[in-house]
Amino acid sequence: MIRYALRCADGHEFESWFRDSDAFDAQSAAKLLSCPACGSLKIEKQIMAPNVALQEEKPAPQPVAMIAEKDHEIRQMLRALKQHLEAHAENVGVGFADEARKIHYGEADERAIYGVTSPDEAKALHDEGIPVLPVPNLPDDLN
Repeated sequence: MIRYALRCADGHEFESWFRDSDAFDAQSAAKLLSCPACGSLKIEKQIMAPNVALQEEKPAPQPVAMIAEKDHEIRQMLRALKQHLEAHAENVGVGFADEARKIHYGEADERAIYGVTSPDEAKALHDEGIPVLPVPNLPDDLN
């Protein structure tokens, strides 16, 4: 499969997937492609940068624990912590690291927040003296 960035004669840009480059050419020649915005049949490929997967550095190992099924009390405490955060803190989503820094450096009102960030960014926050706490997902939270 190959994804092409496309443009119609009226300048509308969109993307579409094709089995291969020959499939695009065949569908275009047969006038089977149309712009989703205006219906134009004059569609051309745009220049696209290839999507190359880069080898990323592996994050530093994080502490983990495997608890037995019988350790329900620990799970209940973790679940209570998550429920408390959801009820009493602001979810700032992927902007967590930026917002935590703003609060720490007095650029935003102090308040409880939660969200998501990478392990490297969480370590950087910790190294800056910003108190953060990883909140684990419990196995049944992912179902």
